[in-house]
Amino acid sequence: MQPDYIIVGAGSAGCAVAYRLAEAGKKVMVIEHGGSDAGPFIQMPAALSYPMNMGVYDWGFQSAPEPHLGNRRLACPRGKVIGGSSSINGMVYVRGHAKDFDHWAESGAAGWSYADVLPYFKRMESTHHGQDAAYRGTTGPLHIARGPRDNPLHDAFATSAAQAGYAQTPDYNGAAQEGFGPMEQTIYKGQRWSAANAYLRPAQKTGNVDVIRALACRVVFDGTRAVGVEVDRKGRREVLRARQEVILAASSINSPKLLMLSGIGPAAHLRAHGIAVIADRAGVGKNLQDHLEVYLQMAASQPVTLFKYWKLMWKGVIGAQWLFTRRGLGASNQFETAGFIRSAAGVDYPDIQFHFLPMAVRYDGRAAAEGHGFQAHVGPMRSASRGAVTLASNDPKDAPDIFFNYMSEDSDWRDFRAAIRLTREIFAQEALKPFVKHEIQPGEAAQSDAEIDDFIREHAESAYHPCGTCKMGAADAPDTVVDPEGRVVGVDGLRVADSSIFPRITNGNLNGPSIMVGEKIADAILGRRLPPENLPPVMPEHWRAAQR
Repeated sequence: MQPDYIIVGAGSAGCAVAYRLAEAGKKVMVIEHGGSDAGPFIQMPAALSYPMNMGVYDWGFQSAPEPHLGNRRLACPRGKVIGGSSSINGMVYVRGHAKDFDHWAESGAAGWSYADVLPYFKRMESTHHGQDAAYRGTTGPLHIARGPRDNPLHDAFATSAAQAGYAQTPDYNGAAQEGFGPMEQTIYKGQRWSAANAYLRPAQKTGNVDVIRALACRVVFDGTRAVGVEVDRKGRREVLRARQEVILAASSINSPKLLMLSGIGPAAHLRAHGIAVIADRAGVGKNLQDHLEVYLQMAASQPVTLFKYWKLMWKGVIGAQWLFTRRGLGASNQFETAGFIRSAAGVDYPDIQFHFLPMAVRYDGRAAAEGHGFQAHVGPMRSASRGAVTLASNDPKDAPDIFFNYMSEDSDWRDFRAAIRLTREIFAQEALKPFVKHEIQPGEAAQSDAEIDDFIREHAESAYHPCGTCKMGAADAPDTVVDPEGRVVGVDGLRVADSSIFPRITNGNLNGPSIMVGEKIADAILGRRLPPENLPPVMPEHWRAAQR
């Protein structure tokens, strides 16, 4: 078919756009380079470390050497599969803080304040345990669950945080983010509830959506109007045409790459690669942001962690139980307790996030050498550092150059040291003492600023939350790439809808706000808008004077 709309990327936002356009009776073509998301490696929640380390599902991007992290190249996984990164991520669901979105609106993204985005979060959700009913949705396509928190370490960690003076929050996606409480998961009936399961498959059932497997090479223009997409399909170049618009939802790495390959970006950079300039937009590829984190690991004095299940035999038992019943340890990502705190007095809303895990393990699935242990993933939420995505060549098959410029600001080091010291304080409370043997990393010898900085330099890893490279803002601002309706400034018939349009990174994991972006841009395409809801967030009363 010749569709009304072509969407590049069957990921978190792209699937949501396809669903809403199809629901409205529009004909939609989705171009996805990756293949099927079938099989237990993706669909079983506990297997999350596998797909993000498998070339068949992951683009395999790496950063350039990062000068402030010992010139290490850091992994930057992005989903190359139906469902995109929602099919390879950790399944943690965080909306972001209300003030994140108010900041978007204040920085030029009119219509994206918390009051504006809250109705979209509610429309997309079907939450099964949310406590704050007025703030939560119960009829949307995206199912949100919570893990059982059966392991005693979950309660011990949350209780230790309370003993350290922090609040408890029954629903960090509701009225109050700050505090400790149950982590939310995009899991439904024991299965990963990706954007493909939530949105794309129901959209395909309408008969209005075709999914085409191909590599998008560039957007095709008639003058300055986007009319289609040139793709590489089974080794042959062809042009797929759209009657109305092209929507890029290819990730914060591939969306700016595609814009630049299509002649939209910094003019000198495009000309250097032999690309004719259609629109000189200096902001394309700039404003790259991410969350960094470290794993603060403790050796356990009791064999209550998940380490005993790391043996091959137990993995087989857990896998079999999940295959036949969709229950047991295989049905959770094991991230079942969360925390959001402020790093210092005078910080008005949380800027540190915790993921607690009742095991000491790496994202690549390698367990800690010391056996039984547990860890908190912790890091600052609003780094001042900014990087860029640039073209390595004009060949669409080549990965772009990705330079995050991590830890390039003094404030990043100050915030990271605070995050580590505040975590150690929580781990030292009475509730965790029966379970603590000693600190694995950073290790008790690392106490001074310089020693902690050395640990960060050697061990900080990406939380895999890149965003910001097609910044949304006022159309007349020089660094804006898309206007508040997702339209690429300087051309017609082309939008971007994914995490690349975030003006600034949000608090927590980015899958939830990325899907919300898809929902809201879909409404902009259809010329409609949900009315704002003025439900204020609960904020700490004494934030100016007290850290907690």
